[in-house]
Amino acid sequence: MTDPTPAIVAQSAVRRLPRVALWLFCAAYVLPGLIGREPWKGNEFTAFAQMLALAEGSSSWLNPLVWGQAPDLDALLPYWLGAWAIQIAPSWMSAGLASRLPFAMLLGVTLASTWYGAYYLALSPQAQPVAFAFGGEAKPKDYARTIADGAVLALIASLGLALLSHEASPILAQLAFVGCAFFGVAALPYHPRYSLSALGVGLIGLCLSGAPSFAVLMAVGSGLLCLLDRESTSAQTGRRHALGLLLIGLAVAGLATALDVWHWRLMPLHNDVAEWRSLGRLLVWFTWPVWPLAAWTLWRWRRQWTSLHWSRHLVLPMWFSLLAVVTALLTVSADRTLLLALPPLATLAAFALPTLRRSVAAFIDWFTLLFFSGCAFIIWVVWIAMQTGWPAQPAANVARLAPGFVPSFGAIAFIAALAATVAWAWLVLWRVGKHRHALWKSVVLPAGGAALCWLLLLTLWLPLLDFARSYAPWVRQIQTIMAQHSTAPATCMMSYGLDVGQMTAFHYHGGFDIKPLDSAEAPQHAACEWLLVDNDLRPDLPQVARVNEWRRIQTIRRPSDNDEDVTLYRRRQP
Repeated sequence: MTDPTPAIVAQSAVRRLPRVALWLFCAAYVLPGLIGREPWKGNEFTAFAQMLALAEGSSSWLNPLVWGQAPDLDALLPYWLGAWAIQIAPSWMSAGLASRLPFAMLLGVTLASTWYGAYYLALSPQAQPVAFAFGGEAKPKDYARTIADGAVLALIASLGLALLSHEASPILAQLAFVGCAFFGVAALPYHPRYSLSALGVGLIGLCLSGAPSFAVLMAVGSGLLCLLDRESTSAQTGRRHALGLLLIGLAVAGLATALDVWHWRLMPLHNDVAEWRSLGRLLVWFTWPVWPLAAWTLWRWRRQWTSLHWSRHLVLPMWFSLLAVVTALLTVSADRTLLLALPPLATLAAFALPTLRRSVAAFIDWFTLLFFSGCAFIIWVVWIAMQTGWPAQPAANVARLAPGFVPSFGAIAFIAALAATVAWAWLVLWRVGKHRHALWKSVVLPAGGAALCWLLLLTLWLPLLDFARSYAPWVRQIQTIMAQHSTAPATCMMSYGLDVGQMTAFHYHGGFDIKPLDSAEAPQHAACEWLLVDNDLRPDLPQVARVNEWRRIQTIRRPSDNDEDVTLYRRRQP
């Protein structure tokens, strides 16, 4: 017998969030940072290097290599998507912008799949609210829409989603494909064909995005849950669903074997207390604010997932979340892997909304109001200081952290930021007003605040962030130094000790033909006039080059980064 649900929801509480408002929330989160910037240092630029090499034909599509170095992840599909976008982009569009377009669409897929996954889980009989004696309880579809709206808003509010989901890197592709698989499993009892198609796309996409083991485990575990589910489907239907998932899992394993993308990257559990504390802090802030709501869901709905007749609307997101969290604890890049847990955690958080007490909802509202309003205020104050020099302390801090940065005023960015701030003020006034209660009201302010701060950062602070995180200012600085020592245009550069991102930066931003000193093709470029050496490896330079043939010009530090110094050499003239 199914345990009684803790959700007591009237029809008046499941008012639909206006679709225009939901679309604006999603657009305000997805679009900022898409244009007006270069690829940023780190995961994004390393991935961009692979995409650019494929688009230019200097790398193999099945075995991508850039200057002889393989990518950190055997993630073929994300590199293909970026390379195809670069190849079909019009001539006026930069390769950096073109490579980000498919990943912005993947973020949209993540939000949409989270909505539909939460919607179909909320349609489960076990998830429905208590039926009133004289009617008036929430209708199933209206209730499911409200829960789905809450899941998307909770996902947008997650702090860990902001930066990683806006980088054109394999982890965003993995996030989108996890979302597809999550939707596919959630909708299996309602649309088996569409669901199995979504599962196929999601799991095969995960395999081609550098996570074949994760995809196989997801298929096997989800199939087992379908086999054990006796509440949503019949035993025969559950066996068919489990068989379908098993076949998809076998196909993923076969594809991974054929492409040779099986690589063991898991580490043993940490035995250092400090490491566990660091991972604990990461888990707390990265998944904020969904983890407290998800924990509340598990407590309030505990009878629905601890009994023999467990509820799929709880167990499925629990399984997806647990798989991602455990994998994150066993990988080097815990934050990137933890990103995959956010859609199912946001879904769990949404099921807390029907059971929240008014005092808890009020605490969430006030905390969110103070936190995000304070963040927005700081962003505006620093921007004003950059433009006017007042207040003096923030302006001095910017000058110290980003030496050489020249602020600029963008009218469109200013108008967008001002409109977002006005919308936030209106949202706050609406939320604290005396309106009929709707379930999603408790996550409107967290989602609106997260979207507001991200939009302000990527409009008002975009020139500063681009200066600090892109390689373009550094390349221009070095080109200026070259021009001071030679009148001939520099088109060739040899390098020693530079990583893939740095070499790609000089190729992409400066148009240089880059050849590493220790590569097989280096002797063919003996006529190159310039040599760039990582400053930490200068003592080793005599081992790979005749140092008497080169004259040291200058050591250059990348703006806003004290740990990235290079030394420029020029070949001595005969």
